[in-house]
Amino acid sequence: MILSRTARLLLRYTALAYILVLVVVPVGLILWRTFSPGIGTFFASISTPAAISALQLSLLVVAIVVPLNVLFGVPTALVLARNRFRGKSALQAVIDLPFAVSPVVVGVALILLWGTGGALGFVESGLGFKIIFGLPGIVLASIFVTLPFVIREVEPLLHELGTDQEEAASTLGSQWWQTFWRITLPSIRWGLTYGIVLTIARTLGEYGAVIMVSSNLPGTSQTLTLLVSDRYSRGQEYGAYAVSTLLMTVAVFVLIIQVILDARRARAVK
Repeated sequence: MILSRTARLLLRYTALAYILVLVVVPVGLILWRTFSPGIGTFFASISTPAAISALQLSLLVVAIVVPLNVLFGVPTALVLARNRFRGKSALQAVIDLPFAVSPVVVGVALILLWGTGGALGFVESGLGFKIIFGLPGIVLASIFVTLPFVIREVEPLLHELGTDQEEAASTLGSQWWQTFWRITLPSIRWGLTYGIVLTIARTLGEYGAVIMVSSNLPGTSQTLTLLVSDRYSRGQEYGAYAVSTLLMTVAVFVLIIQVILDARRARAVK
């Protein structure tokens, strides 16, 4: 179907207006509210003990979630790409479940499982290891919502790679770990890196699941997203804007990395 010049221009400006209203204007308003009192006030707002503690906790959660997602995500992708077995479709559906389930539901499910009165509540009541309303609960919630990213970025690359090179290496006497390290891993590095970047972005920005399993106490279990909500609910709107701008800065940085990785991956495919 060939569109006329008028139709093409209409579609183009409609898309631009859509993006302007839904993205540019809200982000611009937050930036304007953030920096209108001055950049010194902005830095003062994001350098309070509560803000620094929230940033440290968010980065700690990222530092835990990313390695775990890589450690379990890559083998899962290998199993899905290299094997046929009964229940494979069901496993694929379970992996995609975080895309369909509300994060709030995830938080409630974790409470029912790990809470004091939950199915595994003996871990806290009997062993004294606190899961819900502490760091472990935040980590579990973050792992759940970020579970698909590494798997879904790595699995297609493994399908494209095939098994010829791996089988040749095995025939020549290579051990499985040597084959993975020298052949498989270099072939999936861009997809793996892209999955890690997405995991970092989602972990830093997650709110729904985290608010359910966190005590939301400043300096204890309050992440950056929870700090934004807490400040806004307390009437500290400027503080909420400042922390939101900090999160947006991280998001823009992650977006830049995504664009660079896309470009490099496209060149690698060619």
